[in-house]
Amino acid sequence: MQIIRELGPLRNALQNIRQEKSTLGLVPTMGALHAGHMKLVETATAQCDVVVASIFVNPAQFGEGEDLDAYPRQEAADAALLEAAGVELVWAPTVDQVYPDGFATNVSVSGVSSGLCGGSRPGHFDGVATVVAKLFNQVRPDAAFFGEKDYQQLAVIRRMARDLDFTHDIIGVPTVRDPDGLALSSRNAYLTPGQRSQAVALPDAMRAAAEAIKGGGDIATILSEAEAKILASGFHQVDYFELRNADTLENMTIFDNPARLLAAAHIGSTRLIDNIAVT
Repeated sequence: MQIIRELGPLRNALQNIRQEKSTLGLVPTMGALHAGHMKLVETATAQCDVVVASIFVNPAQFGEGEDLDAYPRQEAADAALLEAAGVELVWAPTVDQVYPDGFATNVSVSGVSSGLCGGSRPGHFDGVATVVAKLFNQVRPDAAFFGEKDYQQLAVIRRMARDLDFTHDIIGVPTVRDPDGLALSSRNAYLTPGQRSQAVALPDAMRAAAEAIKGGGDIATILSEAEAKILASGFHQVDYFELRNADTLENMTIFDNPARLLAAAHIGSTRLIDNIAVT
C-alpha cells in the first residue's frame, strides 16, 4: 500500500492504477479510524476494483474554539487498518498541498446546509464542501463513500455533486453502532467511562421518538419530551432535536414523507451527533 502526500506523485500513481483497474472508489476520512470507517472501506472494496482512502484533518471545517488541535491523529495505526482491509493507496496530503499559499476559493452549498449543524457551526459545511470538491478533483473516483451518521454532511455532498456536475456515484453507508446503540464516532474517545454509559440516552431517545412519530403522536410534543429526557440523562446541552425531510432536510411538522430524526447534544466536553430514519 502506498502512502502519498504530494499531488504530483498522487497523479502518477492514479494514472498507473487506472491502466490496470477499471473502477476506483474513494473513502474520505480525517483519520482516527474506527469500525464505522472500516465499514465504508468494506463497502467500497466490495463495489470497486481499487480503493483509495484519504486521511486529512481539514482545518477549514473547524470553527473558533473547536477541537482542531485536539482531534486524534494516529496515522500509523490507521494505515495498518487500511492496508489489512485491502486499500491500495492512502492520500495523506499536507495542509499546503490542499490549501497552498494564496488559496482563495470557497464552495458553499445553501439549503441543506441550513440549520442543524450548519446553524451551530457557522462555516463548517463550506469547509466540508470545499475540501471534498478538491478530493474529488484530485482522485477522480468512480464512486465515493460516506457514512450516514453524518447525515447533513452527506446531503450537502450529494447536493454539491449534483450542482457541480460531478459524475461519480455518492454512496451513503448506514451508521455503525456499538451493541448498546451509540453511534461510532472518533469523538467517543473523549468520553469518560461515566459519560460513555450516559451517552446511550441519545440513541435511546431517538428510537423512542421515532416510534412515537410513526404512531401518530404530536411531533412538537414528542421532540420536546425527547430533548428533556436527554438533558435528564447527563447531557448538559441539546443543540437540536428535529424531524426533517429525508431528502431535502426541510423541517417537518406533519409526518407525511420519509423523514430523518437528527440530533446533536453535549456531554462533558464532547458534542455527539446522531440520526435515524423515520419511514
